[in-house]
Amino acid sequence: MGTVSIKDVAARAGVSPGTVSNVLNRPEKVAGDTRARVEAAIRDLGFVRHGSASTLRAGHSRTIGLSVIDIGNPFFTDVAAGVEDVASERGYAVILGNSSGSRMKEERNLLVFAEQRVRGVLITPSDEDGARLDRLRERGISVVLVDHPAERSGQCAVAVNDVTGGAMAVSHLLGGGADRLGYVGGPAAIRQCQDRRRGAEQALAAAGRDPGDLLELAMPAMTARAGQQAAEKLLADRSLPDALFCANDLLALGVLRGLLQAGVRVPDDVSLIGYDDIDFASASTVSLSSVRQPTYKLGRVATELLLDECDNPDTHAHQQIMFQPDLVVRESTR
Repeated sequence: MGTVSIKDVAARAGVSPGTVSNVLNRPEKVAGDTRARVEAAIRDLGFVRHGSASTLRAGHSRTIGLSVIDIGNPFFTDVAAGVEDVASERGYAVILGNSSGSRMKEERNLLVFAEQRVRGVLITPSDEDGARLDRLRERGISVVLVDHPAERSGQCAVAVNDVTGGAMAVSHLLGGGADRLGYVGGPAAIRQCQDRRRGAEQALAAAGRDPGDLLELAMPAMTARAGQQAAEKLLADRSLPDALFCANDLLALGVLRGLLQAGVRVPDDVSLIGYDDIDFASASTVSLSSVRQPTYKLGRVATELLLDECDNPDTHAHQQIMFQPDLVVRESTR
């Protein structure tokens, strides 16, 4: 059998070649029953689109790029699931780039995205320098920030109010009778770490406490291993507070492991709260209190904004969407 063409698919489905093209490139514009007939014809005939040819004609591909700080963190896995679901529904593929919090690696990922002529980029940036994102926009590549607020009005962003989340966490610890509080954070360049600490300080001030009393321990990574190292350092320095707020759940789970191995009782000796409410939080030895983010929804909404900007540049209105977090109380706090 020779190469199957769009005309062959159109004849099998009883539609025009233009309708087949719309199913391939703009499926949301085709009625559901018609789209189903065309998709069935594509499957029956084994039609495969010549991706490089269509990319050359359009100047871009049916792909979007997703750059995250740490794909090993279940938070970003859930975000990616939301991204992929919307992309798939709209006929796009997703190229994933993991920056590991490294600006150099992030820049390499963005270069690959541009070389692949992606239609748009979703990114949780590793720092606040937006020049490299401006270069993407100059190439005609749309950019939406994910889990990061916009610094200006002329771009889309989807984020969670991390200042509020940090304040929630520390207010809860104070309400449980905590006196000496600590914050286990990550790299200072990561905006989320800064905002969560600011929220913690605001909660202390609102309670009539000196925000300077917050013991901060900044770790080079936001992983369970880094959390365990933080616990070991606090124990070795004999500076263990009676309540700890961690910038994410992986740090908190590592701290929990370090404390329990040292015979420290949680929450009797130390109350502990994390951030993100990943699945492991509720399944840990001592179930972890956490600040929940709508992770899957972040990915979906960000992708919807990106594709609207790509497909409707003349009517698209930039939006900065800020979700509010929720407090989830479990066994690790008093």
